[in-house]
Amino acid sequence: MRAHHPPIHFYRYLYDVIGREYYWVDRKKMGDPQLAALLGEERLELYVLYFDGCPAGMAELDFRDAAVANLAYFGLVPEYVGRRLGFFFLYHTAVNAWARPISKLLVNTCTLDHPRALPLYQRLGFVPYNREDRFIELL
Repeated sequence: MRAHHPPIHFYRYLYDVIGREYYWVDRKKMGDPQLAALLGEERLELYVLYFDGCPAGMAELDFRDAAVANLAYFGLVPEYVGRRLGFFFLYHTAVNAWARPISKLLVNTCTLDHPRALPLYQRLGFVPYNREDRFIELL
């Protein structure tokens, strides 16, 4: 389900509960006004996966580059990992992205992500195009 202009507290909840184990920190560094402005951006779409009425995952599509969609964040709430929801959710996220007039759909992943993340992306047709070293930034 698309979350149009989600409340900051809801976004922070999803970002933290899903990204905690994977060292998602970029949005935690943003103040509320900066994050509110980003979430209000029409070219940024947040999709929330619900399972039995509970939030089970999030996918954030960034269309700020008109020709390219970036799957900025994608993940499942820990209690829902391993239930075969990732493929279903990623597939529908990709369908939503390709419904726009884009020429590329990009996703960034790293060795800190779930070990099945890269194979899942590859099963849906993503191919590696770059590799770089990064450092963990702790808050």
